[in-house]
Amino acid sequence: MITISQFKSLIILLLMVSLELKGSHGAAQVPCLFIFGDSLSDSGNNNPLLSWAKCNYLPYGIDFPGGATGRFCNGRTTIDLVGDHLGLPNYIQPYANKTNKLYHEGVNYASGSAGIKKETGLQVGQRICMDVQLQRHKEIIAKINKDMGAKATGHLKQCIYNIYVGSNDWMLNFFSGGSVIYLLNPISFGNSLIKDLTKQITTLYGMGARKVVVFGLGPLGCLPPITPLGICSPFANAVIEVWNNSLKTMVKQFNAKYKDARFIWINSVKIITPDLKGLGLRVRTNSCCMVVGASCVPLSIPCPNRKDHAYWDFAHPTEAANKVLAARAYKNQVATDTYPMDISALAALKL
Repeated sequence: MITISQFKSLIILLLMVSLELKGSHGAAQVPCLFIFGDSLSDSGNNNPLLSWAKCNYLPYGIDFPGGATGRFCNGRTTIDLVGDHLGLPNYIQPYANKTNKLYHEGVNYASGSAGIKKETGLQVGQRICMDVQLQRHKEIIAKINKDMGAKATGHLKQCIYNIYVGSNDWMLNFFSGGSVIYLLNPISFGNSLIKDLTKQITTLYGMGARKVVVFGLGPLGCLPPITPLGICSPFANAVIEVWNNSLKTMVKQFNAKYKDARFIWINSVKIITPDLKGLGLRVRTNSCCMVVGASCVPLSIPCPNRKDHAYWDFAHPTEAANKVLAARAYKNQVATDTYPMDISALAALKL
């Protein structure tokens, strides 16, 4: 039989775990967070879709307090963890959650297998591309304007808008030959992506976004399917390095054009490093869960040492890896982690 003392200790332990999982970094630093992207940020938008890119089953979510919610991870995604650093009181709800009453705090529009281009991810079925994510954001902005009236503009310009997209455009289009016209010319393909993304971010600015975070991609040449012998692809990583530099240039141009806003770039490759050693994790070349295709086998038993693994399945990092990227994106360890500032400084800006 449990004693009163033991019961009190259990309650204290549960409270400590809750604080660790739900953002223990003090008061909220921004009023809301809007999330755009792909499976690296998806929190359940693909659950109702006819798609192979779904993960609302165990062992996905085995370390997340809500279980298998539709996050392509064992636990929290990078943007979940950034939200924790920002002190947000709740995890940002997916647009697919039709009962969401917290849209004033932000909405997650990200979709597994989606990309900058509309055709990206066609191989896996339904997905929500960036253009459609922006259309959905327009609907939410209309609701907020209706609810808040004259206060809406001030509310929205202090929010953070997070964009973490492009990996599927490269992996499912360029490297797999999905877009044959660009197959032999990564520069042309990258320029086409930048042109589309520039239009999309301009549209976002037109809807009131003034604090925008653009994540660069990690070393896609180190994904487990590409590294059976533990050796990353120098070609793939070199292509992504050029892409990331293009994103930084795009951010510079936005800051020069829109003086009433601030756009920042997260140098993911610099933080993670091209050989993944920057993560400080022991196991960097194979997945933690049993995989078929690129996803975890439903109800399979994952590795017990998840905190040592860089990759959860064949395409997505573990929570342990996400913690490294999120921490240094929020508060840069060295100046080259972010440009021209980190997320904590962006949050503190009064625009």
